[in-house]
Amino acid sequence: MESLHTLLSFVVAIAILVAVHEFGHFIVAIKLGIKVEKFSIGFGPALFSWRGKNSGVEYIIAAIPLGGYVKMLGENLDDQGEGKTQALSPEELARAFHVQPVWKRAAVAVAGPMFNFAFAIVAYMCVAWLGQQVMPPVVGHVAANSVSERAGIQPNDRLLTLNGQPLHAWSQFEEALKSQVGHDIILDVERNGHDFSVTLPVQAGQKDALLVSVSEDALGLTLGTQVLVDSVVKGSPAAAAGLKAGDEFIQVEGQDLDGVRHLIREIQSHAGQVLSLLVLRDGVTLGLQITPKAENEHGVGKAGVHLVSKPLTEAIIYQQGVWEGVVYGFERTYEMTVLTVQVMGKMLTAAISPENLGGPIAIAQLAGRTADLGLVAFITFLALISVNLGVLNLLPVPILDGGHLVYLGLEKLRGKPLSDVVMERTQMVGVLLIGLLMVFAFYNDLMRLFRG
Repeated sequence: MESLHTLLSFVVAIAILVAVHEFGHFIVAIKLGIKVEKFSIGFGPALFSWRGKNSGVEYIIAAIPLGGYVKMLGENLDDQGEGKTQALSPEELARAFHVQPVWKRAAVAVAGPMFNFAFAIVAYMCVAWLGQQVMPPVVGHVAANSVSERAGIQPNDRLLTLNGQPLHAWSQFEEALKSQVGHDIILDVERNGHDFSVTLPVQAGQKDALLVSVSEDALGLTLGTQVLVDSVVKGSPAAAAGLKAGDEFIQVEGQDLDGVRHLIREIQSHAGQVLSLLVLRDGVTLGLQITPKAENEHGVGKAGVHLVSKPLTEAIIYQQGVWEGVVYGFERTYEMTVLTVQVMGKMLTAAISPENLGGPIAIAQLAGRTADLGLVAFITFLALISVNLGVLNLLPVPILDGGHLVYLGLEKLRGKPLSDVVMERTQMVGVLLIGLLMVFAFYNDLMRLFRG
C-alpha cells in the first residue's frame, strides 16, 4: 500500500508540473496565432484523447506520465520540407511555427519554464496563506567556545529580530543568515521576559558548501534535538555495540550531543576507531563503545544505525496575510531559483558530490512523504520541483527550451536558421547528455536504496 501511495503521489505531482509547463508553451502559441495540433500530457500510447471543437487541437492523456509535448504546425524538421510547406494552404502557412519571426518562437520556447516559475510563485503564496508548520526561533543548543556562547546566548533564548527584521521561524533565521555571511549581525534576544541585543560575526564555514546550516557552522546555534535510534542493521557495528531502537544519544566522545549532524560527523571520522557513546534507555544512562567500519575507499565511517531526530520545541503554525503571502511567493521562488543554480554550479565544479543528484525514485519518495504530511507540505514540494524544472529547461542544452533559445539567437545573428544537419547532430548530442544525466540520477537512486 505504501508503494502504491508513493506511486500515485508521484504521478499526480509529475502530471501537474508537466501540465503547467506544457500549458505555458500551448497558451502562448495560441495567443500568438500559431496553430497547435496536439497537446499531450505524458508519452506513449494515448489513454484518453479528444479534439477541441473550435481549435481543432487534439488533447491527449498518455500512458507514461514522465513528460509531455505541444505539437505545433511546422514545428518539426520534417514539417519544414518544401513538399510539406507547399501542401499547406496560405492560411495554414501563416500560422505555421517555422515561418514565425524569431521573437514569437522564442516567446513560445521560454513560456514553459516561465510558467513553472509562475506556478511556484502561486504555490508558495498558497503555502503562506494556508499556514506553514514551522519551528519557532528558540535556541536549543549553543556550541562550546562558539561566538554565540562568548556573546552570552543560552539555550531556550528566543530570537526576536535579525538586523531589525522580525523572526517567526528557525528556517527564516537560517535563510536570513545566508545573505549575511562575511558580515556582522545584530540579534535581539528574549530571555525570561527580558530583551537584549548581541552583535555576532557570521564567518564563512568550510564544511557547508551550500550554506545549509549557517547558524550551526558559523554561530554555533542549533534548534536542539533528541537524536534517537530508529533501527539497527543486523551484524553492523551498532548491533555489536548493543544499540537498540529507542535509545537516545546523550553524549559522544564526552561531549554533549548538539544534533544529528554532530553524531554523523563523529561516526564518519572514526572509521576503525573506538567511539564512546552515552545513551539513555528506559530512563537509564548507559555507556557504550562502537567501532565504525570504513564505508568506502575514503575511509568514511559507517555504524549501521538509522537515526531519527526530534526537536526539543513544539512546531507552530505560521500563517501570513494576503500581501505578506504575495511577497513570500515571489521571494521564496527567487531564493529557490538561486539555490538551484548554485547547486548545479557546485556539482559541475565538484564543490559538492554529484551523488546528491536525485532521479525519479528519489522524487517519487519525496512526493509520497510530503503527501503524507498534508496539503501544505505537498504544495511546497510541487513548488520546489517546479522551480527545478524551470531552471533545468533553461539550460543551453539541445532538445531543452534553453537549447531552442540558443538556436534562435544564432538564427537572429546569422539572418537564417542553422542547417538541418547541424540541428540534427546537436540535438543528438542533447539527447545523449540528457540520457546520461537520467541514467546517472537513476543509478544514484538505486545506490541509495541498496545502502538503505
